[in-house]
Amino acid sequence: MHHTAPVPIAALLAGYRPRTAAESADVRRVLDLVAAGDPWSRELPLHVTASALVVHPPTRRVLLRWHVRMRSWLQIGGHGDPGERDPLDVVLREGAEETSLDDLVCWPDGAVRQVVVLPVPASATEPAHEHADLRFVLATGQPERARPEQPAAALRWLSLPEAHALTAEPNLRELFTRVEELLDQHG
Repeated sequence: MHHTAPVPIAALLAGYRPRTAAESADVRRVLDLVAAGDPWSRELPLHVTASALVVHPPTRRVLLRWHVRMRSWLQIGGHGDPGERDPLDVVLREGAEETSLDDLVCWPDGAVRQVVVLPVPASATEPAHEHADLRFVLATGQPERARPEQPAAALRWLSLPEAHALTAEPNLRELFTRVEELLDQHG
């Protein structure tokens, strides 16, 4: 599930073009975080996560995962494991774990597709904090093989209009729009 070579966060964001002023501010926060030390440390009130929207390009469908804690349908992804520093490795590992898909690849390339800083409410095990989420797109050629990591974390294949209708989160709806543009370009 590893891609060819580790890519530092600053290098991934070097050519990235934010689409809004809010996203520009989020990118600046991520770059400041990277410059300050270990951006993956979960001890920090703001730390990096990596996520992806999984697509099946021939059918233009996307895979959403039920996030039990957030009580909403979201993309796959999350925190780096100890020692993991490459967002692409994190998102490929998380994708395989959360979907059981063993053929996931960065699609159409390994470029960052969205940068979002998100608030995470406090829980019984951690204080409120923020995720600096680097978002990618992964593709599978075998959508029928998707299986949830655990029964409570259901998976659903949806058309992009269905995904838009199911999701109230503006940042995720924006990701769907960006993925639709990619599908139009590479379909």
